[in-house]
Amino acid sequence: MQRKNSPAVDSTIAPQQGITRDGQPLSYNRAPAADLAPWIARLYVTIVQAPADYTLSCGLFNDTACVRIQLAGEWTAEAATGTERYGRAAIFFGPQSRRMPVSVTGSFTSIGMAIRPGACTALQGPRVGDFIDRLVPSGVVGTPSDRLLDLFAPDASSEEWLESLEGQLRKRVEHLGGSLPDPISSRFEEITFRDPGMSVSDAAAECGVERRKLERVVSRDFGMAPKQVLRRARALDMASHLRGVADAREGEEIALRYYDESHLIHEFTELFGMSPRQFVKTPQPILTLALESRQARRLEALHRIEPGQSRPWE
Repeated sequence: MQRKNSPAVDSTIAPQQGITRDGQPLSYNRAPAADLAPWIARLYVTIVQAPADYTLSCGLFNDTACVRIQLAGEWTAEAATGTERYGRAAIFFGPQSRRMPVSVTGSFTSIGMAIRPGACTALQGPRVGDFIDRLVPSGVVGTPSDRLLDLFAPDASSEEWLESLEGQLRKRVEHLGGSLPDPISSRFEEITFRDPGMSVSDAAAECGVERRKLERVVSRDFGMAPKQVLRRARALDMASHLRGVADAREGEEIALRYYDESHLIHEFTELFGMSPRQFVKTPQPILTLALESRQARRLEALHRIEPGQSRPWE
């Protein structure tokens, strides 16, 4: 599907970190410190100014578990367990199998850490399969919400906040002796970035294991079957392309991962709750922020850009 310019961010809100060439919002997001790269996928800070009575309705769709520290804003999410409401809190989000509707009232500040597949297993954290499409207080990952909130001084910079979050995880890693994620999960994660149209059998062969073993490891560390993980990755790349936060040179390749337009419409609608055409027409800044961060991580993981290098959509 040919991408048309997505609608610019609602002028009612003001992202502090700026916007893309197409007018889409940006967060401050970066790769983790090198010593934490086996466990952390991405770190971000999002600060958006909005009127106190303004409610932004949008969604989230993440392929990893995340710890999100909400310093401001009144949040609502439609999770697998029903409607969840949080103000100032630290929350563990499991991976999402489809777009999760969320809304926030007023200005908001969010600090986050995306957790690589297999890291929860390696660091004796929660079993991610138990938290698909769910969110719970951060105590489930060993650090109560109040303790995490205390890490972030109001007058600190975004980078200082992320360094504080990294420091907290570094203590956890050291306490557990630096136990690493399963290399099968790490290899499969790379496949989801490079070629999510690959068959599960071919992915198993590339990982050097039998299909049944790949299915067991992926189910444990991703919380979903390999076929679902690949299907989700394909849709997230397409969504990023449609929102203008992907490398435009990949547009044709991304579209060709679908057999035809009806295949695209069917899968995309099932996962995002709207057709690709509706998706392009509907402003959704929170989801776009998450997609942009994932694409930056993806391009860095595939060595198409270096950490800190300007991204194609900027």
